[in-house]
Order: sequence, then structure tokens, then C-alpha cells
Amino acid sequence: MRDIHPFLVLSPRAFNERTSLVIGLPMTTAEYNADNPFAVAVGVASGKKAGKTSYVLCHQPKSFDWRIRQAYPHPLKRLDDNRFAESCARLNQIVQLAG
Repeated sequence: MRDIHPFLVLSPRAFNERTSLVIGLPMTTAEYNADNPFAVAVGVASGKKAGKTSYVLCHQPKSFDWRIRQAYPHPLKRLDDNRFAESCARLNQIVQLAG
């Protein structure tokens, strides 16, 4: 993924601060994800991508050093609880960590 993209952070703040790593799922507005069974539509984007549907890509878990990448919190701060739970459930279909 080129450019700056939002990222749904799954790892807890204490881990993130201690290790400077975040673990989570990338987000995109690429329209072809509408048919992707592992992409969760989470709302409408703002800014340059205003009006486009934003998707969490549950099949692409990633980790990175947020300090080196100079990452910062998204202006919306957090995903609503239902969309967060749905994203975690889709990820769990792949990695099967929770029963």
C-alpha cells in the first residue's frame, strides 16, 4: 500500500508503548474490496477520499514500529464497537485464536 493509510490497531496501548510496535489491520478505500469476504466496511471516508467506503482488511494483519514511521492517531480515534468486533471475528476466521 502506497501513501498514508489508516490502521486499525489491535494490540493494547501498554504493549505499543513498551515495544514501539503496533499490531493491527490496514484500511483502504479501494472499491474492489466491496466483494472481499475478509474486508469489513466501516463507514465513509473523509478528506481526500470523502464519500468513499472505508474497509478494514482483516486478511492482512501487520505490525510496524510506529515511532520510526511517525504514526499518529486517526482524527476519528476509534472504530465503533460493532465494527471492531466484526473485524476481529473475520481475522479470527483466518488465525483461529479464539473459540
